[in-house]
Order: sequence, then C-alpha cells, then structure tokens
Amino acid sequence: MLCAAIDIGSNTTRVLVAEPQDGQLRKVMEQRAYTRIGKGAKKNGKITGDKISEVAEVVTTQVRLAQEIGAEVTKVVATAAIREAKNGDTVTKAIEKMAGLPVEVLSEEEEGRFAFIGATKSLGHPVQGTVAVVDVGGGSSEVIFGTLAKGVSEVRSWRVGSGSLAEEHLKGDPPSASEIRSLRDAIGDLFQGVDLEHPGQAVAVGGSATSLRALVGAVLEYETLERAVRVLSSDPIAAVSKRFELDPRRVELLPAGVLLLEKFSDLLGQPLQIGKGGLREGIILDLLSDEPNGSSDKALAA
Repeated sequence: MLCAAIDIGSNTTRVLVAEPQDGQLRKVMEQRAYTRIGKGAKKNGKITGDKISEVAEVVTTQVRLAQEIGAEVTKVVATAAIREAKNGDTVTKAIEKMAGLPVEVLSEEEEGRFAFIGATKSLGHPVQGTVAVVDVGGGSSEVIFGTLAKGVSEVRSWRVGSGSLAEEHLKGDPPSASEIRSLRDAIGDLFQGVDLEHPGQAVAVGGSATSLRALVGAVLEYETLERAVRVLSSDPIAAVSKRFELDPRRVELLPAGVLLLEKFSDLLGQPLQIGKGGLREGIILDLLSDEPNGSSDKALAA
C-alpha cells in the first residue's frame, strides 16, 4: 500500500510517498519547499495572508503529486509553527480548502510519538534498553524516550529550534565568531538546569541532523559537531552549499541546528546517530499499522 505524509514545519513543508518493502519503507518520492512559516509569524504571532496562500499552494501541489504517483492515503500534519500561531485555525482551514484534505495539528506528544516510530523502525538493528530520539526542528525541539518493545515513555519539548535561533543570532555570511559565541551562550541559558536520562542509544532526526550527514558523517559527537561549526563559520553560505550539495537556506540555519544537537548530545551523555527515518516515516508506518489485516505492521516490525 502506497501512503503519503505531508509535514508542514516551521522551516519546510515536506512530502514523503512510501510503501513497505522487505521489512523497511521504500521511498517512492520526496519533495520539500522552504516555506519558513516560523519566520513569517515572528512579529505578532500571526502567519501572514501571503504566507498562508504560499503554504496552501505548496501543500496542494504535494497532495496532487502524491495522488498522481498512486498514493492511496495521504495524511497532512502541521507542527510547531501552526500549533503556536495565534491564527492557526485560519491557516489550517485555508490549507484544507485549497488542498481538499484535513490538516491535523500535532501536539508535542503526538509529534514525538511519530518521530520515535520513524526513527526506531528504520534503525536496521535491534536495540536493548532505552532509546532517545532527538528531533530538532525549525520552531521546536523534542527529545523522546522509549523502547522498541513498549514505545514512547516520555516526550520532552522546548519551544526553540534552528529557525528561531538563527534569526535572532546569525546575521553574517559566514557567521562571525562572536555570533557563534552568542548563539552557544543563548542555548546554554535555555537549557540551564535541564537534566536528561542517559539512554542506551540516541538517534537524531530532522532537517539539521540529516543535512549534517554530508558534512561530518553518520555520527554526531563533540568532535564532529565542532568540525561542522568550523566549516559553517569559515566559508560563505553559497560555498558551503555548493561543496556539500545542500540548499543555501538550510546552510543558513545549520549553525543553530548544530549547536542544539551538540547540547542534546551532552545532556544525553551519548553521541547521536543520524536516523534514516523521522516524523514523516512514522506517520506512514502508523497509517500502515492501521491496515485491517495487520500485514503491513508485521512486515515492518523492528
């Protein structure tokens, strides 16, 4: 069964179309648009009319693409930017009217549950004990604890992400040493006094984490993350974008994402393995598990 998940995030609006194959998800199509809703809502807490129209058009196009490919079910969700916007209901109604599908605004707990499912089901190897999934988004960040056997046990969420931090602290191209210090200090202040359980394994998902695979490899620890900071603060955005084949709009936000991931790695006492799945994969796996015969869920059992 071919399913699609559309995720309206603070930085990007993404679609994934996938189906079960050989115990994993086979990705048929992925697409993203940098809609930057969080930036548009910063002034007064409301998403502007122009931005609402832009996002509605993007979602409508992604729904059409998914249906043309053959997706039997398409689920549209929204996360922090719309969840926290003062006119969130207006935004979802406008998108629903144009796209012709309901938009589910996920709570922090629901967002965490889907990210945990997507991350842990795609690990490719059994894990004993507690797993922590770190999901750094544009407008919020979550750490989700659980086990493969019993699922999610706790979701910790903070209203801070790569987009909001980058807009406040990063102005230079490349960012200056003083901007990086300011950003690092701000993150330190935000997480002062935070104490997190040390899990058996930690997995990072989200746009910042997946982009870092090209820069430093599949494992995020102090040395590799500091190397990423040096690269991002030494060369102009356009040069980093070309060298590592990353969208310049992602490179612009990446220093903030790197330092958030570094903080979470420190709090968890673990390096972060970059996950192969996240929120959208979790949504599709959840859709497949609701199949009446249950065959899809069994095929994707970890």
